Amino acid sequence: MRVFNIGSNSNPGVSETDALPTQLPQQGFVWIACARREFEVIQAQIQVTLQSLCGTQLVDLHIADLLNNQLPSHYDYTSQYDILVFRRLAAGQTESDLNRPGEPLHVRPKRGGPPVLKRIDTSPVGFAVFDHLLLTVHPTDCSVRDAYAVRLLNATTAESRASGVKLPASPADLMLRIVNQMVDGYLELRRELTRQLDHWQTELLNPSTRFNNWAAILEARLALHQLDEICEDQRAAIQDWIDSVETWPEGTTPGAQRERDLLMVRSRDVLEHIERVVHHVRRMEQAAETAVQMHFSAQSHRTNDIMRTLTAVTAIFLPLNLITGFFGMNFEHMPLIHSVAAFWWTFSLMVLLVIVVLTVFMRKRYIARTGR
Repeated sequence: MRVFNIGSNSNPGVSETDALPTQLPQQGFVWIACARREFEVIQAQIQVTLQSLCGTQLVDLHIADLLNNQLPSHYDYTSQYDILVFRRLAAGQTESDLNRPGEPLHVRPKRGGPPVLKRIDTSPVGFAVFDHLLLTVHPTDCSVRDAYAVRLLNATTAESRASGVKLPASPADLMLRIVNQMVDGYLELRRELTRQLDHWQTELLNPSTRFNNWAAILEARLALHQLDEICEDQRAAIQDWIDSVETWPEGTTPGAQRERDLLMVRSRDVLEHIERVVHHVRRMEQAAETAVQMHFSAQSHRTNDIMRTLTAVTAIFLPLNLITGFFGMNFEHMPLIHSVAAFWWTFSLMVLLVIVVLTVFMRKRYIARTGR
């Protein structure tokens, strides 16, 4: 578990502790980040802390949502807090050991397809957004949480302040920044995924190779279809969040109104990033399907060329078989059978027939060179 006290931009400061807070800061808010199994073990202490700091506790159904490792992305709310479950698309496959909370269990589930798809973890991350507190429930090895924690701790340095880096203005703002980082994590992996699928397309359309990795392509298509469904759930959850934010009352001060406007802008930006992921996943799925269809079309075209060539060769030798069959009949009296020049006349006729038929076939392009 990691606990951060985050100050405001007027009074910047970030401090980290490993104990649950006993009071809220005068300016800013608190971020409590814990692993899923860890949250299950200490949920009673967390409920007491929420009651003390926020005057309310998480309802049982929301606790079950935060503990569910198979729950799709969705948004829910109460009068005092909001709940967002967002399935991440990040590198990592480990999950917490049930007997040792907080320690990763290094057992990777079997998943087929390209290596980049095997590294994409779709475990859900839960967010409970209060007015001055953010509770997040992550997988044990959540690199997104650790990476953003480092960024958050570095945001108060002189260089960061000089470059215009600002602290999150509210728990909702921090939640959107973490979600945006999770989405951008997949956008960084798409180049490798595109390269792998392009390699498969080249192998499928190469006439000099025999492609046998059909199981990997099938698994890749299934994995991409699953990612498409996950991204659709992500988009629906963020859209529900945006619809909820639009119902919030207008700010009473210019600063509060600006904070609300910035929250809407960041929410729409996260939604746009998710739509980019959806577009890319669907394009990759269509590319895999198109590559398979083009492979079979190319194979069919090659088969047609081979059959056309064999048919043409057979047609060339048919007159020759007719002539040899005719003179091979065992009749006693046959014309030219005892002539000295009959063999050369017959041989010349056969060669002439081959040349004529071959010329006609080449003019009609029944026999033609095919470039690779």
